[in-house]
Amino acid sequence: MFDLQGKRALVTGATGAIGAEIARALAARGATVGLTGTRIAVLQTLAAEIGAAAMILPADLAAADGADALAKLATKELGGVDILINNAGITRDGLVLRMSDADWDAVIAVDLSAPFRLTRALLRGMVKQRWGRIIGIGSVIGTTGNAGQVNYAAAKAGLVGMTKAIAQEVGGRGITVNCIAPGFIESDMTAGLPEARREAVLAAVPAGRLGAPADVAAGVVFLASDEASYITGQTLHVNGGMAMPG
Repeated sequence: MFDLQGKRALVTGATGAIGAEIARALAARGATVGLTGTRIAVLQTLAAEIGAAAMILPADLAAADGADALAKLATKELGGVDILINNAGITRDGLVLRMSDADWDAVIAVDLSAPFRLTRALLRGMVKQRWGRIIGIGSVIGTTGNAGQVNYAAAKAGLVGMTKAIAQEVGGRGITVNCIAPGFIESDMTAGLPEARREAVLAAVPAGRLGAPADVAAGVVFLASDEASYITGQTLHVNGGMAMPG
């Protein structure tokens, strides 16, 4: 089950804990994986761990032409992209009354506009071969909202809406488009939580623990596989029961 032999995957934000684990999981199932991010040394370490199935594709998705440049690079180096994982994301937290245009624009650019541009650029190849998987990594915050994260919440909620719309456009072409919305996962973003905030989060999670990057990666492997070919336009919530959307 979940055999990805011969598939070519592009994982954005592979320098983070979740992105790195997604890359490892896809490679373990037989996919060739393009690793992208701005911290080259981190990508080199990950590529060395994964081995011959990994390829480093540096990119800055905050740049205006970053997504289009990455799509061209990935198509050239991988020979095409079958599985696109829109995982890269940043935060610029602040109360709405104090949030600057720059902080709003930065988060929307990386967390929402870059996934749109990458999808637009790589979708043509998927349509031509009549097979493809596009998986966005959202957040529980896109469903519940969170004080001080209006930009992040808007971007992640937008990713869900974009997923549904694109799924309707390409559903008849053998392409599925889905989203995974992690809850609080052990990662760089949660490592700095104050102890009181961490305890409050855990109290709100029925599973009684923060998630692991592997919990998210398992969902990606499933949605990328042929076994999930009849699942599209959906959001898989991986949050330990913290939020249970209807």
